[in-house]
Amino acid sequence: MPKIPLDQWIEKLVSFLADNLQFLFDFFKMVIGGAVGAFSWVFHLLPFYVWIGIFAVIAYLVSRWGLAIFTVIGLLLIENLGYWDHTMDSLALVVTSTLISIIVGLPLGIWCARRDGVRNVLTPILDFMQTMPAFVYLIPAVTFFGLGVVPGVIASVIFAVPPTIRLTNLGIRQVSAELVEAADAFGSTPGQKLFKIQLPLAAPTIMAGINQTVMLSLSMVVIASMIGAQGLGADVYKAVTQLKIGEGFQAGLAVVILAILLDRLSQGMMKKDKKRR
Repeated sequence: MPKIPLDQWIEKLVSFLADNLQFLFDFFKMVIGGAVGAFSWVFHLLPFYVWIGIFAVIAYLVSRWGLAIFTVIGLLLIENLGYWDHTMDSLALVVTSTLISIIVGLPLGIWCARRDGVRNVLTPILDFMQTMPAFVYLIPAVTFFGLGVVPGVIASVIFAVPPTIRLTNLGIRQVSAELVEAADAFGSTPGQKLFKIQLPLAAPTIMAGINQTVMLSLSMVVIASMIGAQGLGADVYKAVTQLKIGEGFQAGLAVVILAILLDRLSQGMMKKDKKRR
C-alpha cells in the first residue's frame, strides 16, 4: 500500500500560506508583540514592592488573609531568588495569551451553544488542538512569525483556547430551558436572552474554562522559551540544557508560585461571583 504523503501536503500548505498571507502574519506579529510589550512595560513600571502590595490587596479582596499572606511570601521569595523581572515577562505572556483566548473563545463558545452544526464541526478540531503535542505548533509558528515571543503566544493560544470554548458552550446549554422559554414569552430578543439570562447564569462555568485557559497558557511558558520567548521558561530551559539542577529548581519554583497565585486568584473570583448570586 503506497504511503500517503501527508507530510508533503502539510509543508506545501505552510509554504503557500507563508508566501501569500505574510502581510497578515506581519500584522498579527505587530499587534501581539505590541500587546506583550505593553503588558511587560506596565509590570516593570512600578517597583517590585508596589506590585507585591497590589497583588496582596487583590488576593485579600477575593480570598481573604490566607491567599494574601501566600502572595506576599511567594512574591518576596521570587524577588529574593532574582527572578522578579523574568516573572513579570512570563506574566505578560500569560496575560496576553489569556486575553486572546477569551476574545476568540467566548464568541466561538456562544456560537457552538446556538448552533449544533457549529458544535459538531468544532468539537473534533478542539480535540485535535488539545491532543497534538504542543511542540508541533512551534514549527509553523516560527515559519509564519519568526523567533521571539509572538510565536510563543500563538502556540499558547492554540493550546489554551479549547477550555474556554468548551465550557462557554456547556454553560449556556445548561441554562434552564424554562427560563429561556419564559424570556421568549416576554418577547426578549436573542441578545437580551444572551446577556441578561444565559451569560450571567453560565458565568461560573465560563470562569472555570477561563481558569483552565490561564493554567494552560502558563504551562506553555517553558515551551515558548525554546523559540526565543523570554521569562522564567528561558531560565528553566537554560538550566536543563546546562544540567544546572539548583538553578532549574529555583526557576521552576518561581513558575509554581506564579501558577498557584493565578489559579487561586481566578478561583477566588469565581467564588465571589457565586456569592453575589
